[in-house]
Amino acid sequence: MNEATTPPLPADLRDELARAVRQVNTVVLGKKHEVRLAFVCLLAGGHLLIEDLPGVGKTTLAHALAATLGLGFQRVQFTSDLLPSDIIGVGIYEREAGVFKFHPGPLFTQLLLADEINRAMPKTQSALLEAMAEGQVTVDGTTHRLAPPFFVVATQNPLDLAGTWPLPDSQLDRFMLRMSLGYPDRDAERAMLGASDRRDVIAALTPCLGPEQILALRQACAGVLASPALIEYVQALLAASRDHSDIRVGLSPRAGLALLAAARAHALLAGRPHCVPEDVQAVFPFVAGHRLGLGANARVDRTKLVAQLLEATPVR
Repeated sequence: MNEATTPPLPADLRDELARAVRQVNTVVLGKKHEVRLAFVCLLAGGHLLIEDLPGVGKTTLAHALAATLGLGFQRVQFTSDLLPSDIIGVGIYEREAGVFKFHPGPLFTQLLLADEINRAMPKTQSALLEAMAEGQVTVDGTTHRLAPPFFVVATQNPLDLAGTWPLPDSQLDRFMLRMSLGYPDRDAERAMLGASDRRDVIAALTPCLGPEQILALRQACAGVLASPALIEYVQALLAASRDHSDIRVGLSPRAGLALLAAARAHALLAGRPHCVPEDVQAVFPFVAGHRLGLGANARVDRTKLVAQLLEATPVR
């Protein structure tokens, strides 16, 4: 079989992935597109930022993912008095041994829920940078590796709500995708109101995947074919963002790598061993929106700018 017709996944792994997606959709009702994006981010090896009003299911989605993926899980509630050491851990002097011993914090897990991340000060938010970028943390000159796969799901409230701090640009850039959930549609909300408490539903979930399967899925994702023409299309989108008059800071090469990885994961979820331009277009708003720096005199918001970039960049 040639590269274009080789199945992207073994049948058993494909079925387990499909079952995992279905299970999360039984908890987060009426949000199939957003659940799909969460799995795109996971398979592409990125980190996910969910921005929306309180009470629309951000934390529920994170809990459902944790229960379905079979990963070690920790939740940190970010508050204004949270310190970096509360997340990373701290070295404690042990008198008997006469040495400092590192006691790891909740960061040492596989799926970290950073709940309401923008309620902590920027210094604390930045404590996640090395972990998200390198899969490790350095404390007192000693580097500690995190167990793979390491996946951060962060929630944040809109910046116009009281008690929030904007995430530093360097922190935003470490999130592969940013998305919102929004209110459920009428049918989904009705089903939710008439169903069991979401906490009881989550407690009844069983893992559909585990660390080894997720690493295998990530390896398969990296092997999805991206043709030279598709890479050229990605480059054209990056260039368009840098040349737009309303954009002060365009997309970086790191953003391009994130876009390509997310497009590969989107193709894998669709059952294809190769990317098509529609994969890039499907994930572009969620990869690009939070990375664009608007000019002082920008006439449109980020959502419209992203749409303009897609419309103005032809597929060749």
